[in-house]
Amino acid sequence: MSLDAGRLPLVGGHPALDLVNTLERGAPLDGGPPHDSLSGTSALLRWTARAGLISDAERDRAERAWRDDPASAQAGLAAVRDIREGLHVVLLATIRPADGGPAGDASGPAEGDPIAAGAALVALHERWAGAAARAALVLDRGDPPRVRLTYGTISAMLIPDRVAEAALDVLRTADLTRVRRCPLHEGGCGWLFLDQSRNGSRRWCRMADCGNTAKARRLTERRRAARHDTP
Repeated sequence: MSLDAGRLPLVGGHPALDLVNTLERGAPLDGGPPHDSLSGTSALLRWTARAGLISDAERDRAERAWRDDPASAQAGLAAVRDIREGLHVVLLATIRPADGGPAGDASGPAEGDPIAAGAALVALHERWAGAAARAALVLDRGDPPRVRLTYGTISAMLIPDRVAEAALDVLRTADLTRVRRCPLHEGGCGWLFLDQSRNGSRRWCRMADCGNTAKARRLTERRRAARHDTP
């Protein structure tokens, strides 16, 4: 699904899973490297706003900070990519093979490896700890008033800090037994999503996309086999 970050479908059910899906999973059909929708800092700015992690005003603030300090922009992009891959490793380790888990796949030696997942959790914790150190307590004078922790108080670190917050949120609050992977072995794309269906039976990232494509492929294969078997 080689789409621009500004048009990438949000199917994960949580911004952190949608972040994981910004990198093409599985083996690309053309044999080239996986397509990365976060191809640069501009794409990252567009995707973060689209995913709802920052407002338009915050996007403008981060863009100005990165324009004034290009090194911080590249560091922010690298941090987000690191968080993305750490999340991917951890979440794959939570998925049963029946739900698209790694068993039987050869797309990555670390898939489903609890040691790799543990190391990824350590790295994610370090990213979150840095974000939390830059966060601020803010009083909302609502009814009732409440105090909240606001991440992204430093403009140049706003986006990686919000992404780190989202990563922690999905790992701590989501029902990880509902994490699914669009089945690569059946022609799916390998994207991750939270199965929020009542009976937990969702199998595809999007039925209108991967689901229908896989069905059409199976139909073609059956017709080809039938023609071959006909005397």
